[in-house]
Amino acid sequence: MRNAGVIFKREMAAYFNSPIAYIFIIVFLALNAGLFMTSFFLQGQADMRGLFANLPLFLIFFIPAVTMRLWAEDRRSGTFELLMTLPMRASEVMVGKYFAALAFYMIALAGTLPIPIMLALLGNPDGGAIWGGYIGATLLGGLYLGVGIFVSGLVRDQITAFILGMISCFFLFFVGLVPVAMTIDGWIGGLGTFLQTAFGLIPHYESLQRGVISLGDVVYFLAFTAALLAMNAHWLEGRKHG
Repeated sequence: MRNAGVIFKREMAAYFNSPIAYIFIIVFLALNAGLFMTSFFLQGQADMRGLFANLPLFLIFFIPAVTMRLWAEDRRSGTFELLMTLPMRASEVMVGKYFAALAFYMIALAGTLPIPIMLALLGNPDGGAIWGGYIGATLLGGLYLGVGIFVSGLVRDQITAFILGMISCFFLFFVGLVPVAMTIDGWIGGLGTFLQTAFGLIPHYESLQRGVISLGDVVYFLAFTAALLAMNAHWLEGRKHG
């Protein structure tokens, strides 16, 4: 995986050589921390449920903005063909790009760590729920990144990649909502429940958010992310040898 490491370093440098990365992180922290602190002072509870509860919806807009350039920019600038001719597997290029995006997201998420420290000083927060929330946030971001990198590989334009990535992430969020599943069940019996069980991320994420780390919830996120990355790698190999 040395080749993937080379791509990882290239992508990380591309993120932080541009002011856009810093703007993304500042906006991410300002919105999340701002919304959390507002609810914290109103409710006066030493927990982070408010912050983690906002992430599935908020990341629908943040993550596609991070991933939209991963392949679309290379195709637009003409460097995609160069990458495909390098003496490395297309899957190694994809892995390097994905983990660079994941590392960037983790850096942004790490900016919220002063919040649990503050809560520990002010009260007695549930440490299990906080750990579960961060694990859930990591798996959620990884899944959205998998969606985003897959979509970015299918189109040439960054704006198109952003919009399609946002719609795809919203689908996974939307079908997991109980009212939506019940409404669809009212139209076509059992369809809403099937979509919620098979694709909806909310039930799995909410369990992690409560601090309940179950194998089924973790497998859901990892399996869907792995499937998206595998499809992206298969598409790249087809383009490389096509």
